[in-house]
Amino acid sequence: MECLKRLRPLFLPPRPLLPFYFTQHCLCSRSENVNRPQSKRATLDTFKTQLSSGPTFQDFVKGIDVNKTLLVSEEDDGPHAYLSEDLDMGNDRKVCFETYGCQMNVNDTEIAWSVLQKKGYQRTNDPYEADVVLLVTCSIREKAEQTIWNRLQQLTAMKRKRLKNRTPMKIGILGCMAERLKTELLEREKLVDVLAGPDAYRDLPRLLTLADSGRQVSNVLLSLEETYADVMPVHRGPQGYSAFVSIMRGCDNMCSYCIVPFTRGRERSRPLSSILDEVRLLSDQGVKEVTLLGQNVNSYRDTSEEQHRGPDPTQLSRGFRTLYRSKQGGLRFADLLERVSHIDADMRIRFTSPHPKDFPDEVLQLIAERGNICKQIHLPAQSGSSQVLKAMRRGYTREAYLDLVDNIKRIVPGVSFSSDFIAGFCGEKEEDHLQTLSLIGEVGYNVGFLFAYSMRKKTHASHALQDDVPGEVKQRRLEELISAFREEAAKVNSALVGTTQLVLVEGASKRSAQDLCGRSDGNVKVIFPREGRDSSLDSGIAEAKAGDYVLVKITSANSQSLRGRALSLSSLSDNPVQQDKLIGQLDTEASRTLV
Repeated sequence: MECLKRLRPLFLPPRPLLPFYFTQHCLCSRSENVNRPQSKRATLDTFKTQLSSGPTFQDFVKGIDVNKTLLVSEEDDGPHAYLSEDLDMGNDRKVCFETYGCQMNVNDTEIAWSVLQKKGYQRTNDPYEADVVLLVTCSIREKAEQTIWNRLQQLTAMKRKRLKNRTPMKIGILGCMAERLKTELLEREKLVDVLAGPDAYRDLPRLLTLADSGRQVSNVLLSLEETYADVMPVHRGPQGYSAFVSIMRGCDNMCSYCIVPFTRGRERSRPLSSILDEVRLLSDQGVKEVTLLGQNVNSYRDTSEEQHRGPDPTQLSRGFRTLYRSKQGGLRFADLLERVSHIDADMRIRFTSPHPKDFPDEVLQLIAERGNICKQIHLPAQSGSSQVLKAMRRGYTREAYLDLVDNIKRIVPGVSFSSDFIAGFCGEKEEDHLQTLSLIGEVGYNVGFLFAYSMRKKTHASHALQDDVPGEVKQRRLEELISAFREEAAKVNSALVGTTQLVLVEGASKRSAQDLCGRSDGNVKVIFPREGRDSSLDSGIAEAKAGDYVLVKITSANSQSLRGRALSLSSLSDNPVQQDKLIGQLDTEASRTLV
């Protein structure tokens, strides 16, 4: 107390200053200006003396040799050695995943499940019987986030009704929404127990263990290195015929409308060897189609090995540029695509989502040469106006985009295109909108993803641009884009009537159990009768099942799908010349039958 009495002058409220323009001279007298610092210094010296003679850290820690250095055992499993092995085990608790958004979220679900499965968790598809419900979320648009908020309300009501004799349900948010909103998700109405960003799935067992104590826990740290290369995802595709394989994470493009760089972090690529190992495993399991995934999948660049870190700059599509400096060295997307295509000649290879800037001729030539690389390219345009593209920071003009389309058509004959478009971006005028409509007609897409613009916080647009297109105008323009797309898609698909398409069967059609449904090389849905049989063949198509390749003669088309008649079971690995000859023979037989 004596010490506090002596310190009391230090904590007195400051004296009010007189309204002088130069307040540094506002002192009561010259003598006070001289004596006051000396009194303050003496008081501080006294306090330091008393503090040095007080208790030390050792007085608060009894029975511990403070001179002994605490060492971390090299055998400790991970960074959380303070948790014993049994504490972060699932102990057969049931976890339910609900996945929203893009294919990357599907792959994230498979990674998160792989991590939890190794810790003894069981999986269920029924949230009512789950002990843990994890929502793998999307943050690309406001509507996607509102869907999650609504679902959280439903799950919270379910949680409150849970029987007292059961383990309390834990609700977790994973992925982009967790990364974007962070603590807001924890604080808003206390709906969430666990928060894990896209780079924190390894930490899920620890987070769930800590949440058992009734605390809200989170890990939303982004990583410059995490690719989950050593985590083998547990694939749960329909009937096991297809799978997604993540090859890179993050994005460096910094388009002005896009939240991805802020929710997924910087670009980093998986080592090529780990990708090949995963694809080989999928091939051994009978998977017939693999989709390589990444936020900017064709900017893949593996620099994990020293010998690949050369000086060669990354090659871009002609007429395209980036906001960042040219990257050097590493195994590129063409290297990866070539090696993956060699693993299984009967396995289709797709990739998404690419950026138009990363389509050098070597990638296009490889697509044209390899029979198991699909001749379908997703080429996100976003807008048909050079002015809007500049505001979006896309790195190309309308003219450069169309030149790329022409180059792709020249190198890859018969290629089909899909694309993304945004209606009503900042500053978009009616003339800009009309240019987008004309671009849709000029290119001719058969699949499209179209949305009204939704401004996201943290993006360049939120800081530098005005969301000045009224909502009703956005909606009207979106409807016009959808109408134009459907019209052009119908034309593109109608051109396939009379051709024979190699279809990978997915299973029964949703509309009729009598029909089978699958995808063509161009990623268009194809529906054909389950009991179809060609009289000239010894085997019937009635035996076709998910994962089979079937040659289908196309008889009708609309903007969404193709309909046809099964001709024969087939495979990708058939000799192309023999396959073309077989298709010709089957076309002739089918034509005679139809006549």
